Amino acid sequence: MMLKIRNSHFKESKKDKSFGYLPSDKEVFCYNLSNKNGFEVEVINYGAVISSIKIPISKKEKVDVVLGFETLENYIQSFNLPSAPYLGAIVGRYAGRINNAEFILNGNKVELTKNHGSHQLHGGINGFSKALWNVKNVTTNAITLEYISQDNEENFPGQLTTQVTYILTEDNELKVDMFAKSTEDTILNLTQHSYFNLNGQSEDIVNQDLFVNSSKTLETNIENIPTGRFFEVARSPFDFNLPKECPTKIDNTFVLNDNDTVSAILISKKNNLKMSVFTNQPAIHIYVGGNCFNQIKGKENASYHPLSGICFEAQNFPDAPNHEHFPSAVLKKDETYHHKTTFKFEKI
Repeated sequence: MMLKIRNSHFKESKKDKSFGYLPSDKEVFCYNLSNKNGFEVEVINYGAVISSIKIPISKKEKVDVVLGFETLENYIQSFNLPSAPYLGAIVGRYAGRINNAEFILNGNKVELTKNHGSHQLHGGINGFSKALWNVKNVTTNAITLEYISQDNEENFPGQLTTQVTYILTEDNELKVDMFAKSTEDTILNLTQHSYFNLNGQSEDIVNQDLFVNSSKTLETNIENIPTGRFFEVARSPFDFNLPKECPTKIDNTFVLNDNDTVSAILISKKNNLKMSVFTNQPAIHIYVGGNCFNQIKGKENASYHPLSGICFEAQNFPDAPNHEHFPSAVLKKDETYHHKTTFKFEKI
């Protein structure tokens, strides 16, 4: 089963280089996207990872605003850390937690693989973030990658074909466009899992300001599983309806107020940069982290710690299949799933 590749944003030739070999001896490549303004984005086809976003902040200097690693081996080894960071990867089939790694679909119980205690997190033991994606098309400013998840992979029903396209526009937007189709009814919740730091690789995120267009978050239990109830953010530490400093600890799903306006904003006064996030998803999960526990070095020899970056995981609600009043995560057989998220960068 093939999805239609949309080529309207593609321009001309590709630039790629070897990024190493998997234990299976399959080669991984790194692809460079660029625009006329000097922006550069690097993507590797292991996990469909965004490994670098370099933004000019002066005539001679660029800042790399996403966390990542210099080598494929480090990306692979990061999944063995006490808490895998999923740096820059596409997460699937289901982003976030699924309670007890099970749900009911069409009256039948589906029992998924467990990789987070008794629960499933971010798609299971392997998931999309460890997969080798097939590059379908790549040009100066855009790349489309495809992964075919076999029926019963991580015990999810249906063979699922997913394509993600990254497009770097001349307006300094990085667009993430995801389409998927399944051969059987299934559940699906994809997200892009980059950690941003507009100040660079070795800075704390707390010196940057955060805005979130949300009036409520999902209430969770001590294992961060949604209870089904909502928590009003007004007059709480999670009220970011006016920009304020990034929190030192956050791992919360914000229900978005309006898909037609900006969902979240990150501001760096040091580099005079603003990143705005737009999405068609009902929620954005915000997480401050990136910790590599002094076991793996990040880019530019950085030691990533619990305050190294901030994730804007645009997605459906975690554990939605187990809550009837949450937005449905069911993807019907042969229907098309479409996820759009845009990261727009501007000087301030």
